[in-house]
Amino acid sequence: MSSIHFHDLHSQIDRFAEDVIAGLSQRPATLAPKYFYDERGSALFEAITELPEYYPTRTEIGILRDNAADIAREVGSTSLLVEPGGGSLAKVRILLEGLRPLAYVPMDISRDHLRLSAAALAEDFPWLEIHATCTDYSRLMQLPASTPTGTTLAFFPGSSIGNFDPPEAVRFLRAIAELVGPGGYLLIGVDLKKESAILEAAYDDAAGVTAAFNLNLLTRINRELEANFNLPQWRHRAFYNPGPGRIEMHLLSLRPQQVVVEGHPFHFKEGETIHTENSYKYSGEEFATLAGKAGFHGQALWSDPAKLFSVHLLRVASTSADAPPGQVTRSYPPS
Repeated sequence: MSSIHFHDLHSQIDRFAEDVIAGLSQRPATLAPKYFYDERGSALFEAITELPEYYPTRTEIGILRDNAADIAREVGSTSLLVEPGGGSLAKVRILLEGLRPLAYVPMDISRDHLRLSAAALAEDFPWLEIHATCTDYSRLMQLPASTPTGTTLAFFPGSSIGNFDPPEAVRFLRAIAELVGPGGYLLIGVDLKKESAILEAAYDDAAGVTAAFNLNLLTRINRELEANFNLPQWRHRAFYNPGPGRIEMHLLSLRPQQVVVEGHPFHFKEGETIHTENSYKYSGEEFATLAGKAGFHGQALWSDPAKLFSVHLLRVASTSADAPPGQVTRSYPPS
């Protein structure tokens, strides 16, 4: 059995209530998508990834499997694999098998999810040292002091970078660049721009699973914050906004209503929405430019035959001979 170390860097102060009240006080009202993932929300998202309309998960897994040997050749010897989010075990298993790093550091805000994931991977990779790190990586991203030193690869799959507005995405990527250090790598999944009908179907499936996932956030607020959202008076809405190039998910109020959250009243008009998630889509060139602003240069780019999804390998410059931020290598043809 591999060695498992658990590091709890997450503050015991629960920010859920604070963030919900602050978000609902804005106009338009917002809720942070990281709060989708209570136990039921996580189960619903797993169900979403199996839907015929939802192409990102299976397409990204296919790209990783088809190009695992190329990824290993590009990265070379890796001491540390870091995954902010610690998400799909199917995806990270591909990298662990191909790269065989000395240690793996999954980062997640959910202690239970971390422990279960670490235990499952320890069973399958007895040679692997695992440092499960409980932290809100969007606020604090740091490596435990006991992790091995050497070449570090960060793995951020699932097109989760699309949940950040572009300036926030640059700040987040800079934090990853600081984490992996000079000469370090980032392997990141990025959803490509495509027909709006394909995008909208992926976020508003015929079976209504994504709608249930979105509405479950209100159920969680009711349960944990003594709120009184009347769920039949809210409807899931998802659409592609071509201006900023993003899918938007909202919860639409079907009538004028007042909601109380921990004693704070919030009024909604009929047709008013709560904005729950953005998912930005990028061309290869657009994302290369974004990553360049954060100090990365492109090393390689892989996609599927239908050009639905992309996986980028980026590197932080380590010497003057390296390509400067934003300049891509011959193996990195954004399109």
